[in-house]
Amino acid sequence: MAGQPTNITLLAQAPAADASTAAPAAAATTEAAPAAGATNPAAAAGTHTAVGAHEAPIGFPPFNVATFGAQILWLAICFGVLYVVVARAVQPRLTSILAARRDKIDGDLAEADRLRAATDKAIADYEAALAAARAKANGIAQQTRDANKADLDGKRAGVEAELAKKVGAAEAAIQRAKTEALGKVDEIAADTAGALVARLTGAVSPDEARAAVASVVKG
Repeated sequence: MAGQPTNITLLAQAPAADASTAAPAAAATTEAAPAAGATNPAAAAGTHTAVGAHEAPIGFPPFNVATFGAQILWLAICFGVLYVVVARAVQPRLTSILAARRDKIDGDLAEADRLRAATDKAIADYEAALAAARAKANGIAQQTRDANKADLDGKRAGVEAELAKKVGAAEAAIQRAKTEALGKVDEIAADTAGALVARLTGAVSPDEARAAVASVVKG
């Protein structure tokens, strides 16, 4: 519709010689304009219809009752695929991992038990060796004490015997000296008595002096 005035103006300004040529062109243009006008309202109506259909609310697709069958079918397919993947790929891997972990734990526990048993045995051996060493040390100390005691007893016995011998010799010497001294006492007393009597009364024989001393000693 907007192009029709323009065509009319162009036809008015054209030369007269081209009137025969411009008339069919104007007629064609005039016929084309209504056709275009007739087509545009339909297109506009279709556009409005499409816009109205697009703007109509559909709702949340999973809650659409019309698609429940397809949803259930795809759910079953996805569940089956997931089950196959888990059963074929994931489950064997998890099973192997759990088995390896269980074997590792069992091995660690067995190794811990072995080490604990070895430690207990080592402690028992150490205590036994320590007890044996203590007993041996006590035996050596006792033997040393016994040997030292026997040596000391022997030396003391030798010293006591030597002392007893010396004491006996000294006592014998003292007894001899005492006997000799006692034997000379009479002579000394006789000599002393003879000297005193001779000084007091005159000369006296030694035999008389000894007899007088002996009579006094026997008393």
